[in-house]
This record gives sequence, C-alpha cells and structure tokens, in this order.
Amino acid sequence: MASARRFDVAVIGAGVFGAWTAWHLARRGRRVLLLEAYGPAHTRASSGGESRIIRMGYGPDELYTRWSQRSLEQWKEFFAATRQPLFHETGMLWLAGEDTACLLQTEETLRRCGVPLEHLDRAALERRYPQIAFDNVGAGFLEPQSGLLLARRAVAAVVADALQRGADYRLAAVETPRGAGRLDAIESFSGEHFSAGAYLFACGPWLGKLFPEILGPRIFPSRQEVFFFGVPAGDARFAAPALPAWFFQADEAYGMPDLENRGFKIALDHHGERVDPDTQSRMVTPEVAAWVRNYVARRFPALAGAPIIETRVCQYENTSNGDFLIDRHPELDNVWFVGGGSGHGFKHGPALGEYVAELLEGRAQPEPRFSLAAKHTVQHRSVH
Repeated sequence: MASARRFDVAVIGAGVFGAWTAWHLARRGRRVLLLEAYGPAHTRASSGGESRIIRMGYGPDELYTRWSQRSLEQWKEFFAATRQPLFHETGMLWLAGEDTACLLQTEETLRRCGVPLEHLDRAALERRYPQIAFDNVGAGFLEPQSGLLLARRAVAAVVADALQRGADYRLAAVETPRGAGRLDAIESFSGEHFSAGAYLFACGPWLGKLFPEILGPRIFPSRQEVFFFGVPAGDARFAAPALPAWFFQADEAYGMPDLENRGFKIALDHHGERVDPDTQSRMVTPEVAAWVRNYVARRFPALAGAPIIETRVCQYENTSNGDFLIDRHPELDNVWFVGGGSGHGFKHGPALGEYVAELLEGRAQPEPRFSLAAKHTVQHRSVH
C-alpha cells in the first residue's frame, strides 16, 4: 500500500531532534511527514522522561554554548507562544574538584558568549548551599538563567504544534532503506510506502539498528540509571530556588531539585554498559542503587536514609567523542542521519532542527564535527 501524498521531507523519529526538525520544516512551508515507531518521546526514547537540564557551559567548546543559547531562546519563545510553562529557571550550579582549571575555562567561554554567571569560591558555596557537603570541591559557578525543561511534555508540544503548522504524523516503524543513488520511498513494517524528496532518520539509539553496517559500530547506546529520592516532609531545601540543578564533573554525577513534587533527582554521567534500546531491562541494578545511596548521603547529608521513590533507566546514544551526527548517507543521496545526542543533546533540539532545515535549503555550511567521517568505532569522549 502506498501513501497517496508525496512529501518534501520525511522525518523518521519523533524525539527532540526529529520533532524540532519537523517543526522548523513545517514552519518554512515544507510538506513534512513525521514517522514514529512508538510515539513522540515514548518511555523507551532518550527524549522520554520528565526533565532535562539546559545549560550553557561546555568547557572551551563555544559551538555548543552558542547552540545552547539559541535553543534556550527558542524554547522560551515556543513555550510563551503555546502558553505551556515547561521551562523552570532553577539556575545551573557547576562544581569543580581541587583542580579548577576546567571550571575557569568554562567561565571564560561563557563570558565571551555573553552568558551571565556568578563565580563562587568554596566559602561562598558553603554559605549559599548549606544542604550540600563540599568536601573535595575547590570552587563553582552558577548560571542563573539556565534550568530545567519538562522533556516528555515539551516534545509532545512541539509535535502537536508542527501538526498545527501542516505537518503529517503517522505511527509506523520503517524498514532499513537499501540501494544507492536516490531513494524513492521507504516502507513500513506493515507494508505501507511513504515517498518524499528527502528522508531524515532521527532515531537516536535506533540508528545503529536501522543502519547496522554504517552506524552499528559508530553509535554506542549506553544504559543510564536515574533515581528520585523522597525529600524530608516540610523541607524546602531540595527544591528551587533553594537548590539549582547541579553537575560535578569530577564525580560524574548530576542532579535536579525537587520538581513538581517528584523528588530529588540524581543520575550518573559516566557511560553504562552498551545496550539494545528495545530489549534492555528498565529496572535499576542493586549495585548502582547502593552507590547512589552512598553518594547522596555524603553530598547531601540531610537525605541520608531518604527513600528512593522512583527510578528510571534510559540510554545515551553516544558517538565516539560526543559530537552530534548530522550528515548524508554515504550511498543514498537524499537520506540523512540526524542523531548522536550523546547524553547532552536534548537541550539543543531547537537549534539543531533549525540547522538541519537550513542545510536542506542550502543556507548552512556543513559542520565538519558533525560529519559521518568524524565518527569512529572506538570511544574517546571529549564533549560533556
């Protein structure tokens, strides 16, 4: 069975990258088809879950800082236009160990990009955030205008608005496209054919499964466990504004304040085991739960013994170094890969979608860091 309508662009995958790409294309008047196997920001997706941090700091990496700035601007404009308060300006607290060189480098980049920040030495940190134990912390800084995005609902809102702007949506899983030259149509598992001028595969951790020969060795889906701790009754120290979102790179841990009464959220930033996004267990392991309990008790003493009230297991879809993958298929001229969020991609959805739309229009120069050629088969993470 064939779809009667031919589209300008088919976007496969309705996570944050696919949703914002479809939105920008629809806004520009393109005939867009958005295909998704499980539904926008579904529970197995890297874009699923309740909350994600949006922050500007990327060490010396000005590219991602500027994309974060552009994305925050667009997220806020979108939420204002659709009257959905899905951004919380909690601030973002960066913590460095005794070696503060990387922290100071990040501050320098942010100042160069015009990002407001407040440097905090150890004494200032202890005064402002007495609920945190700052052992082995040398200094920190606060991005006061950064904060949290309500992820699942935000993606659903972007998809809904793209449909209002004329995009079509279908629930469909597609077969791997084959051949060389120009692809005329893609086929769903149920036998339906969809025809478009260009095909953008924004499938996150499924990219390696759809394109096993090309991307199987270059996309590394890793298991990431997330925990929510119940805060003490009547205690506001673990909610904004008393506590911002935070990240301690030396500990490879980050967290968020109690948001919408869901509890204090914490997760590990180091990469877990490589997994299949369809079949991996979504239950946290006793070993990681024990480590997180001990860490919370050390860093947040008032939460020692606090109950774990919710858990989640998702995945990063890492590239070899953490850069995004945005490039053409090496054999199919009108097929594109859009992915490689690598655990930091959610915030960048608006800027990434805008960039991809401009690439298709010939108005943007390809960024070499996003090329397929720059993606290797051995991981050496450099983007956090």
